[in-house]
Amino acid sequence: MSSTRNRRPSISATPNQTPLLQRRLKTKPALTVIAVLLLGNILWLIAWLIPNKGQEIGSDEQVAAIDGEVITRQEWMIAMEERYGKETLQNLVNESVMEKAAKKYKIKVTDQEIDLELALMRSAQDKFDTAMQNLSAEQLRKKIRSQLILDKVLTKDVVIKEDSIEKYYEENQSLYNTKTSYRTNFIEVDSKKAAEEALKELKNSSDFSVLAREISLDSASASLGGDIGFLTEKQENVDPAIIKAAKALKAKEVSKAFKLNNGHYGIVQVQEIVEGQSFTYEDVKEHIERELALDQLPQSVTPEAFWSEFKATWYYGEEKKDK
Repeated sequence: MSSTRNRRPSISATPNQTPLLQRRLKTKPALTVIAVLLLGNILWLIAWLIPNKGQEIGSDEQVAAIDGEVITRQEWMIAMEERYGKETLQNLVNESVMEKAAKKYKIKVTDQEIDLELALMRSAQDKFDTAMQNLSAEQLRKKIRSQLILDKVLTKDVVIKEDSIEKYYEENQSLYNTKTSYRTNFIEVDSKKAAEEALKELKNSSDFSVLAREISLDSASASLGGDIGFLTEKQENVDPAIIKAAKALKAKEVSKAFKLNNGHYGIVQVQEIVEGQSFTYEDVKEHIERELALDQLPQSVTPEAFWSEFKATWYYGEEKKDK
């Protein structure tokens, strides 16, 4: 890491054929989301591990039975740790290490920077993207903060010429005029009758996400409670009927049944509406500079590269080395 941190080259960046911002925005969420989902799993695990007040739960407590064969709480906990424990702990250590790095290198991340990253992530989303699903606003902002700290530490000594930044902005202004987006839940059924029955259940206080898991034919979104992420007008790989229905709704409203291109019927619920924005050069100057600088680094670097610097050790071994 020392060679990366100490070098001070003067680099003139040249925009690539594929807009740099689009390439990085499509890959960053995928890297961070895995960690967030694992964090959610460990928090859920901890909640179950802590006994209720005044009640002691034994390790041999039965949590399930299949044909008379019992699964105990201890077996369940061991399986949870084996499947999720290592990755989740690694994520927690990484977050702590990045906060230490921010203090050491006097790195600051503002709410405005996080807001900008969120807006650009939504704008760059051109297909079904699990990056925005199953994450609370707080979780997502926390992950973006950690990524920004890492990016700033890695690029603090890389110099990008002003004219390169201006040129990139001029050639890619469309990326910084974001469209209104609708975070949408979706249920797909095979007939209008089935859709009308689903609407009746929703009117009788059924939860949309629960119902989506139970009846939706769209397996990818059904497993996420119907969440298909943030939709924008004319978005690729999304049935136009879904976008049209979402655009007609206010936040928290549920649509009427509508016909899909495949002959099935759909129902959507808009969770959140994020109005489109236009960002000036000054708004995104630092963002572009950082992205161009990251593109000049010889290889990708993860938070694990800083573990030894901050004497981080963990349950699965000593200081972790970045590959």
